Amino acid sequence: MASLASALGLRAASFVPNNAPAYLGFHFIFAYGVMSSRTLKQYYGIDHNESPREDLAKYGEAAVRSGKITARQLGMLRRNESAHANAVENYTLLVAAMAFATFAGVESRYVNRAGLVYTFARIAYGLVYVLVEHPTWSQIRGLTWWTGNVSCLWLLWRAWGKLSEA
Repeated sequence: MASLASALGLRAASFVPNNAPAYLGFHFIFAYGVMSSRTLKQYYGIDHNESPREDLAKYGEAAVRSGKITARQLGMLRRNESAHANAVENYTLLVAAMAFATFAGVESRYVNRAGLVYTFARIAYGLVYVLVEHPTWSQIRGLTWWTGNVSCLWLLWRAWGKLSEA
């Protein structure tokens, strides 16, 4: 098994594995599971399985009025739903970038670097989106969003270069 430094192309190695499948598996679980708002809604007792996408619209304000949750917690739950939707939407860009880069023969070290940058950016994005309420500090979310997307666009650019060589 290659070390992290070797996998990222920071140290010489005879073979560098392509970790795209691992990144895709992690981000599928992250987008569809970890970022799901259902866990927090269940924790606060306002999850309704018959129509969970409507929970906050239907029951959010009533939960605040009844004292079940605070207005601040409702805001966090709404941001969590938005972060979850964005993670799911953004997953397709990662899949396309990893697939095209792998298919085109982009060096594994570049695929791995882009995957690692994307991973750190998306985790930071989710944390900032859900936990940061202040309008000024929430601008960090845009930086992390762009960082993740640029890593994918960079891979697509490298794949285009490889496919154009033929």
